[in-house]
Amino acid sequence: MIKALMGKLASWLGVTRDTLSLAAALKRCKARGMQVGTIIDVGASNGCWSLEARKFFPGAFFLLIEAQDAHRYALERVKNRINRLDYVVAAAGDRPGTCYFDAEDLFGGLASSTEVGKHCISVPMVTVDEEVSRRNLPAPYLLKLDTHGFEVPILEGAGKTLSAAALVVIESYNFQLTPDSLKFHEMCAFMAGHGFFCIDLVRPMHRPGDHAFWQMDLFFAPSSDAVFSSNSYLPQEGSR
Repeated sequence: MIKALMGKLASWLGVTRDTLSLAAALKRCKARGMQVGTIIDVGASNGCWSLEARKFFPGAFFLLIEAQDAHRYALERVKNRINRLDYVVAAAGDRPGTCYFDAEDLFGGLASSTEVGKHCISVPMVTVDEEVSRRNLPAPYLLKLDTHGFEVPILEGAGKTLSAAALVVIESYNFQLTPDSLKFHEMCAFMAGHGFFCIDLVRPMHRPGDHAFWQMDLFFAPSSDAVFSSNSYLPQEGSR
């Protein structure tokens, strides 16, 4: 009975599993008139996130950055299917060179400036700004990070890209993954310091053992976006 009532309440409030999906959030961005010239997918794995985003921004160029060489074959297949797409097998960070990477999980993994994990390897490292500039990729940018605690170095290597970004999507956590990683509220403060406010969230997850809130993807838009001109819950006259 209580579960049914909670379900009805969530539906009445407009909060459903569908509204918290990636597709729903990208649809909301599109409906607000967001324009994207290039989507930069950091932590791309096999390209599945980019393929979902392409449904909403089919005219964008896609740059996929993935540290694990085991995904190279899948990325090459995606590149052969889509003309406006390129990829690089490397970690993203704050400087070009190399870094350590915990490669235990094919769809996880963690880049680090120091040795990490039991399956630590050394991988090439690039900066987002370097890769965008080298290909002369068009703005505005959508930058997505699925990087398990290595976000700050990546963002430090993406300053120019951020200055022309229309949206930044960051997988953010409620727990301290590494000594230098940011929890989700700290990520919001960090991004605010770089001129971005949180505009949406998707895919909240809970730990299987204790069911504590674990992570979600936060969407950040420039603080100058018109959506932040009103603090009212109800739509304002003349708004979308």
